[in-house]
Amino acid sequence: MSKQDHSNVKLYRPFGPTIMEMDMPQDVVKNVNNYVEKIVKDKKKSKELDAGSGLVGQVTQEISLEKDFYENHFKDFLFKAVETYILGSSRKKIKNFKLRDCWVVRQYENEYNPNHYHSGHLSGVGYLKVPESFGEQHQSVKEVNKNGHIEFVHGSKMFLSNAQMFVKPQVGKFYVFPHYLMHLVYPFKGKGERRSISFNGEIDETVFLETYGAVKVEKN
Repeated sequence: MSKQDHSNVKLYRPFGPTIMEMDMPQDVVKNVNNYVEKIVKDKKKSKELDAGSGLVGQVTQEISLEKDFYENHFKDFLFKAVETYILGSSRKKIKNFKLRDCWVVRQYENEYNPNHYHSGHLSGVGYLKVPESFGEQHQSVKEVNKNGHIEFVHGSKMFLSNAQMFVKPQVGKFYVFPHYLMHLVYPFKGKGERRSISFNGEIDETVFLETYGAVKVEKN
């Protein structure tokens, strides 16, 4: 990863767990989008790679990434992203990263992803395509338009402590966060596709346990 990529890294701690924002290289975004378009045109492949049955999203299509594509076009970026996140959050350096699963979500008008959490140690989401507009919200609502946004939720709102963080998707933005962090995606109105890529993964067990303040008990 270039120095310029590192300069675009931002760490947010709105309520406890750290959320990292960084830029995906343009070639990564392009390669994944081209891959998805190819899969969509292949009915047989689309069916083979359908991930919808194992996910909670109420969306048009969820596609698992094939191992060969991941190894050649996404693995290096993802390892660097996770490495940067752990280093920035805990000052610890990982040596290993194991991918559990990786998939693309294709979301259209009125579709949504309910509040949920993931598996593994870490999860993340990056944006590949967004509509020109997420549509207008109801006139009686005076808050910021949250159509198409992802919302991160942790705990409950208290004095001087928020429990929510809203992010408006932008093509090329990538976010990494702990697997347990609850999050949801709001529906939007209008034409176009909201396309994202997500993952679940595991880091070195020693780093994971040390970061959580746990001590590994050696078996006799």
